[in-house]
Amino acid sequence: MRLDKFLKVSRIIKRRTIAKEVADQSRVTINGQVAKSSSAVHEGDEISIRFGNRILTVKVNLLQDSTKKEDAVEMYTVLEENKIED
Repeated sequence: MRLDKFLKVSRIIKRRTIAKEVADQSRVTINGQVAKSSSAVHEGDEISIRFGNRILTVKVNLLQDSTKKEDAVEMYTVLEENKIED
């Protein structure tokens, strides 16, 4: 599954266009490697996303093409959420 689609379907980011922009600005890594919006996501991958002054790290548990809002949280596990100090 594409990175931008995973971020949207899992509801980590609400819109796919926003997910694409974030990834294309080199603010997302998959297993420590900078990822583009078209990068493939697999179960077991660790994804880190930089949102302004915080970094969210999640582990991919499940890949689904579509999901209900209440089932979206099953797609990933939050590993870390850190604030970046300036």
